[in-house]
Amino acid sequence: MRVAVFGPGAMGCLFAARLARAGITTVLVDHRKDRADRLNQQGIVIETESGAVTQSVPIVVGDPGRVDLGIVCVKAYSTASLLLPASSPVLTLQNGLGNAERLCAMVSSSLVLAGSTSEAATLLAEGRVRHFAPGLTTFGAWTSCPATEAAQALRTAGFAVELTDAPGQAIWEKVAVNAGINPLTALLDVPNGRLLEIPEARQLMRDLVVEAVKVATSEGYRFAYSLVERTEEICKNTAGNSSSMRQDLSLIHISEPTRPY
Repeated sequence: MRVAVFGPGAMGCLFAARLARAGITTVLVDHRKDRADRLNQQGIVIETESGAVTQSVPIVVGDPGRVDLGIVCVKAYSTASLLLPASSPVLTLQNGLGNAERLCAMVSSSLVLAGSTSEAATLLAEGRVRHFAPGLTTFGAWTSCPATEAAQALRTAGFAVELTDAPGQAIWEKVAVNAGINPLTALLDVPNGRLLEIPEARQLMRDLVVEAVKVATSEGYRFAYSLVERTEEICKNTAGNSSSMRQDLSLIHISEPTRPY
């Protein structure tokens, strides 16, 4: 199997490095040649509690060539610019709503897999990722795409994977959790666990999750357990992690130091 991971952010680097380390032929797709050149020279570094591991992963610009699976980890606004495989499954693990529908407009809906991951990772620098805590990656066919081979590849790489017949449910659960965690950690500039220590932030986080659940319910989704409690559990388990939204603001601050907030 040959896998292309789109996007050299925290998740893209984590998935690409783990797949390559497991012996699965993997390329990481970037849109910037200068960064791709640097990453090809230095490799991808994954930091964990047990130490740092450097993994060589070929970084390509734009077109990944022939692949058996594409894994999309870019921001939603970048999806339209991707050169996706024409006849192979494409798995979106992107945050937010509408990603699967966007991919269906680019490739056949019968090739789209969709879901979410709760792997906790922070991009420390180009190609350097801190993996704070393992999580569960849940996905399934958006319409009729076989998911078994994709799941097996990720399991071979050491990821915990759960297949589902209702990927929209998994996506909405992640949306509700992110609605509570991401904006608050970004605005307060704190790691996930800090939200549990600030009473006002904790209450606002709970309110945001409840509001998101209400919207999901209006769309016909029901949850078998409390997403408020699930969100607090994630904050606890990923206490030192920086949410994707906070990471985005940090990158903007680095590139535009005089920008007011």
